[in-house]
Amino acid sequence: MSIAFGMTSSYAIADSCEGFGPQTPRDIDSVLGENARSFSKAPQSSEMNLCNIHFHKNAEHKAKDFSVFAGPGEHGGYQCNATSSLTAAELKAPKGKVCKNVKPGDTIEVHWVHSSCDVKPGKGLGSCLNDKCANPDLRVETQVFLVVNDSNALDFNELGYDGNVVNGYHQPKHIPDNTGKPVEFLGSTTGPKYTSQQCSPLQVTWSVRPSCAKVDINSLAKWCESNEFEEDHAHGVRELVTDPKLLSPIK
Repeated sequence: MSIAFGMTSSYAIADSCEGFGPQTPRDIDSVLGENARSFSKAPQSSEMNLCNIHFHKNAEHKAKDFSVFAGPGEHGGYQCNATSSLTAAELKAPKGKVCKNVKPGDTIEVHWVHSSCDVKPGKGLGSCLNDKCANPDLRVETQVFLVVNDSNALDFNELGYDGNVVNGYHQPKHIPDNTGKPVEFLGSTTGPKYTSQQCSPLQVTWSVRPSCAKVDINSLAKWCESNEFEEDHAHGVRELVTDPKLLSPIK
Protein backbone atom coordinates (compact mmCIF):
# COMPACT_ATOMS: atom_id res chain seq x y z
CA MET A 1 0.00 0.00 0.00
CA SER A 2 1.23 3.48 -0.82
CA ILE A 3 0.93 6.46 1.48
CA ALA A 4 -2.25 6.90 -0.47
CA PHE A 5 -3.26 4.89 -3.16
CA GLY A 6 -8.32 7.18 -13.90
CA MET A 7 -6.34 9.57 -15.20
CA THR A 8 -7.80 12.79 -16.52
CA SER A 9 -6.51 16.13 -17.65
CA SER A 10 -4.95 18.12 -14.82
CA TYR A 11 -6.93 21.17 -15.85
CA ALA A 12 -10.29 19.52 -16.40
CA ILE A 13 -13.07 20.37 -13.96
CA ALA A 14 -10.55 21.61 -11.37
CA ASP A 15 -13.47 23.32 -9.56
CA SER A 16 -14.48 19.94 -8.15
CA CYS A 17 -11.47 20.18 -5.85
CA GLU A 18 -12.31 23.67 -4.64
CA GLY A 19 -11.53 24.06 -0.94
CA PHE A 20 -8.87 21.34 -0.85
CA GLY A 21 -5.32 22.11 0.16
CA PRO A 22 -2.35 21.97 -2.24
CA GLN A 23 -1.95 18.76 -4.21
CA THR A 24 0.95 16.54 -5.28
CA PRO A 25 2.79 15.42 -7.49
CA ARG A 26 4.15 18.42 -9.37
CA ASP A 27 6.96 19.73 -11.56
CA ILE A 28 9.50 20.70 -8.89
CA ASP A 29 11.28 23.07 -11.30
CA SER A 30 8.21 25.32 -11.38
CA VAL A 31 7.74 27.48 -8.29
CA LEU A 32 4.29 28.73 -9.31
CA GLY A 33 1.30 27.97 -7.12
CA GLU A 34 -1.93 29.77 -6.25
CA ASN A 35 -3.50 27.49 -3.65
CA ALA A 36 -4.52 29.71 -0.74
CA ARG A 37 -4.70 27.00 1.91
CA SER A 38 -1.55 26.87 3.97
CA PHE A 39 -0.23 24.82 6.87
CA SER A 40 3.02 24.74 8.79
CA LYS A 41 5.84 22.65 7.36
CA ALA A 42 6.48 19.43 9.21
CA PRO A 43 9.63 19.12 11.32
CA GLN A 44 12.77 17.79 9.66
CA SER A 45 12.59 14.04 9.11
CA SER A 46 15.41 13.49 11.61
CA GLU A 47 12.98 14.76 14.29
CA MET A 48 10.14 12.45 13.22
CA ASN A 49 9.52 8.71 13.10
CA LEU A 50 9.92 6.82 9.85
CA CYS A 51 6.58 5.03 9.48
CA ASN A 52 6.60 3.62 5.95
CA ILE A 53 8.75 3.07 2.86
CA HIS A 54 7.17 2.34 -0.52
CA PHE A 55 7.87 3.07 -4.17
CA HIS A 56 6.06 3.88 -7.40
CA LYS A 57 6.80 2.67 -10.94
CA ASN A 58 8.01 5.74 -12.84
CA ALA A 59 8.40 9.11 -11.15
CA GLU A 60 5.23 10.81 -9.98
CA HIS A 61 7.06 14.13 -9.82
CA LYS A 62 8.81 15.79 -12.74
CA ALA A 63 12.20 17.57 -12.84
CA LYS A 64 14.88 18.34 -15.40
CA ASP A 65 16.63 15.04 -14.64
CA PHE A 66 13.47 12.93 -14.84
CA SER A 67 11.35 14.48 -17.54
CA VAL A 68 10.82 11.72 -20.13
CA PHE A 69 7.06 11.21 -20.28
CA ALA A 70 6.17 7.54 -19.79
CA GLY A 71 2.55 7.99 -20.81
CA PRO A 72 -0.78 8.28 -19.00
CA GLY A 73 -2.41 5.69 -16.82
CA GLU A 74 -1.64 4.00 -13.52
CA HIS A 75 1.98 3.35 -14.49
CA GLY A 76 2.55 6.53 -16.45
CA GLY A 77 4.58 9.36 -14.99
CA TYR A 78 8.18 10.18 -15.87
CA GLN A 79 11.45 8.37 -16.50
CA CYS A 80 15.01 9.39 -15.76
CA ASN A 81 16.62 11.09 -18.75
CA ALA A 82 19.60 8.73 -18.57
CA THR A 83 17.40 5.73 -19.38
CA SER A 84 18.32 5.87 -23.07
CA SER A 85 22.06 5.73 -22.35
CA LEU A 86 22.14 2.57 -20.22
CA THR A 87 24.54 -0.19 -21.27
CA ALA A 88 23.57 -3.71 -22.28
CA ALA A 89 25.06 -4.99 -19.01
CA GLU A 90 22.95 -2.59 -16.97
CA LEU A 91 19.84 -3.75 -18.84
CA LYS A 92 20.53 -7.48 -18.49
CA ALA A 93 17.49 -9.19 -17.04
CA PRO A 94 18.03 -10.94 -13.70
CA LYS A 95 16.62 -14.38 -12.98
CA GLY A 96 12.96 -14.38 -12.08
CA LYS A 97 10.53 -11.52 -11.52
CA VAL A 98 11.60 -8.55 -9.41
CA CYS A 99 9.02 -7.00 -7.08
CA LYS A 100 6.34 -8.42 -9.42
CA ASN A 101 6.59 -5.59 -11.98
CA VAL A 102 10.11 -4.06 -12.04
CA LYS A 103 12.82 -4.64 -14.64
CA PRO A 104 16.23 -3.11 -15.49
CA GLY A 105 15.82 0.28 -17.13
CA ASP A 106 12.72 1.17 -15.11
CA THR A 107 12.44 4.38 -13.12
CA ILE A 108 11.03 4.21 -9.59
CA GLU A 109 10.17 6.96 -7.11
CA VAL A 110 10.80 6.00 -3.48
CA HIS A 111 8.90 7.61 -0.58
CA TRP A 112 10.26 7.51 2.96
CA VAL A 113 7.20 8.61 4.97
CA HIS A 114 7.78 10.25 8.37
CA SER A 115 5.22 10.99 11.08
CA SER A 116 5.15 13.21 14.16
CA CYS A 117 3.28 10.42 16.00
CA ASP A 118 4.97 8.02 18.37
CA VAL A 119 4.68 5.08 15.99
CA LYS A 120 6.78 2.23 14.65
CA PRO A 121 7.41 1.58 10.94
CA GLY A 122 4.87 -0.68 9.29
CA LYS A 123 2.48 -1.35 6.42
CA GLY A 124 0.76 1.55 4.68
CA LEU A 125 -0.41 4.94 5.85
CA GLY A 126 -2.13 3.39 8.85
CA SER A 127 1.29 2.89 10.41
CA CYS A 128 1.79 6.67 10.47
CA LEU A 129 -0.96 7.41 13.00
CA ASN A 130 -2.82 5.83 15.91
CA ASP A 131 -5.79 6.41 18.22
CA LYS A 132 -3.80 8.87 20.32
CA CYS A 133 -2.37 10.72 17.30
CA ALA A 134 -4.92 10.85 14.50
CA ASN A 135 -3.76 14.04 12.76
CA PRO A 136 0.04 13.89 12.54
CA ASP A 137 2.48 16.10 10.71
CA LEU A 138 3.71 14.10 7.70
CA ARG A 139 6.90 14.55 5.72
CA VAL A 140 7.88 12.47 2.69
CA GLU A 141 11.54 12.27 1.73
CA THR A 142 11.67 11.43 -1.97
CA GLN A 143 14.29 10.05 -4.36
CA VAL A 144 13.89 8.96 -7.98
CA PHE A 145 16.01 5.98 -9.04
CA LEU A 146 17.02 4.39 -12.31
CA VAL A 147 16.96 0.61 -11.83
CA VAL A 148 20.02 -1.16 -13.27
CA ASN A 149 21.62 -4.59 -13.11
CA ASP A 150 24.88 -3.44 -11.54
CA SER A 151 26.30 -4.41 -8.16
CA ASN A 152 28.20 -1.11 -8.11
CA ALA A 153 24.94 0.86 -8.02
CA LEU A 154 23.24 1.69 -4.73
CA ASP A 155 22.08 -1.20 -2.56
CA PHE A 156 18.39 -0.72 -1.80
CA ASN A 157 18.74 -2.62 1.45
CA GLU A 158 21.06 0.11 2.72
CA LEU A 159 18.18 2.57 2.15
CA GLY A 160 15.79 0.58 4.32
CA TYR A 161 15.06 0.52 8.04
CA ASP A 162 16.12 -2.71 9.79
CA GLY A 163 15.38 -1.36 13.27
CA ASN A 164 17.51 1.76 12.93
CA VAL A 165 16.82 4.24 15.79
CA VAL A 166 18.65 7.57 16.01
CA ASN A 167 18.15 9.94 18.96
CA GLY A 168 15.00 8.08 19.86
CA TYR A 169 13.43 8.28 16.37
CA HIS A 170 12.90 5.46 13.87
CA GLN A 171 15.01 6.41 10.86
CA PRO A 172 16.02 4.99 7.46
CA LYS A 173 19.57 3.71 7.36
CA HIS A 174 20.36 6.13 4.56
CA ILE A 175 18.75 8.43 1.98
CA PRO A 176 20.92 9.63 -0.93
CA ASP A 177 22.58 12.93 -0.08
CA ASN A 178 24.37 13.58 -3.37
CA THR A 179 21.42 14.09 -5.71
CA GLY A 180 20.90 17.80 -5.14
CA LYS A 181 19.26 19.91 -2.47
CA PRO A 182 15.73 18.62 -1.85
CA VAL A 183 12.94 20.87 -3.10
CA GLU A 184 10.52 21.49 -0.21
CA PHE A 185 6.86 22.29 -0.66
CA LEU A 186 3.40 21.76 0.83
CA GLY A 187 1.23 19.15 -0.82
CA SER A 188 -0.88 16.05 -0.35
CA THR A 189 -0.75 12.29 -0.58
CA THR A 190 -0.41 10.74 -4.03
CA GLY A 191 -1.23 7.51 -5.87
CA PRO A 192 -3.67 6.79 -8.73
CA LYS A 193 -6.84 6.97 -6.60
CA TYR A 194 -6.50 10.76 -6.67
CA THR A 195 -7.00 13.06 -9.67
CA SER A 196 -7.65 16.74 -10.22
CA GLN A 197 -11.34 15.93 -9.81
CA GLN A 198 -10.82 13.83 -6.69
CA CYS A 199 -8.23 15.54 -4.52
CA SER A 200 -6.45 14.23 -1.45
CA PRO A 201 -7.47 15.85 1.86
CA LEU A 202 -4.27 14.99 3.72
CA GLN A 203 -1.52 17.54 4.31
CA VAL A 204 2.06 16.53 3.57
CA THR A 205 5.39 18.34 3.54
CA TRP A 206 7.48 17.06 0.63
CA SER A 207 11.25 16.97 0.17
CA VAL A 208 12.02 15.87 -3.41
CA ARG A 209 15.60 15.43 -4.60
CA PRO A 210 16.08 16.85 -8.11
CA SER A 211 18.47 14.27 -9.62
CA CYS A 212 18.19 10.55 -10.33
CA ALA A 213 20.42 7.91 -8.77
CA LYS A 214 21.07 4.35 -9.93
CA VAL A 215 20.01 1.41 -7.75
CA ASP A 216 20.89 -2.26 -8.21
CA ILE A 217 17.87 -4.34 -9.20
CA ASN A 218 19.18 -7.40 -7.36
CA SER A 219 19.18 -5.52 -4.05
CA LEU A 220 15.66 -4.25 -4.75
CA ALA A 221 14.53 -7.83 -5.40
CA LYS A 222 15.96 -8.93 -2.04
CA TRP A 223 14.21 -6.05 -0.23
CA CYS A 224 10.86 -6.91 -1.80
CA GLU A 225 11.19 -10.50 -0.59
CA SER A 226 11.23 -9.39 3.05
CA ASN A 227 10.74 -5.96 4.65
CA GLU A 228 8.94 -4.46 7.63
CA PHE A 229 6.46 -2.67 5.37
CA GLU A 230 5.17 -5.75 3.50
CA GLU A 231 5.99 -3.99 0.23
CA ASP A 232 6.40 -6.37 -2.70
CA HIS A 233 5.69 -4.31 -5.84
CA ALA A 234 5.88 -0.85 -7.37
CA HIS A 235 2.67 1.15 -6.91
CA GLY A 236 0.89 3.22 -9.53
CA VAL A 237 1.27 6.96 -9.96
CA ARG A 238 -0.98 9.98 -9.73
CA GLU A 239 -1.05 12.15 -12.84
CA LEU A 240 1.06 15.29 -12.58
CA VAL A 241 -0.88 18.21 -11.09
CA THR A 242 -0.38 21.32 -13.22
CA ASP A 243 -3.33 23.60 -12.40
CA PRO A 244 -1.78 26.48 -10.34
CA LYS A 245 -4.97 26.63 -8.23
CA LEU A 246 -4.15 23.16 -6.95
CA LEU A 247 -0.47 23.85 -6.20
CA SER A 248 1.34 25.63 -3.39
CA PRO A 249 4.06 28.16 -4.25
CA ILE A 250 7.60 26.85 -3.80
CA LYS A 251 9.51 29.38 -1.69
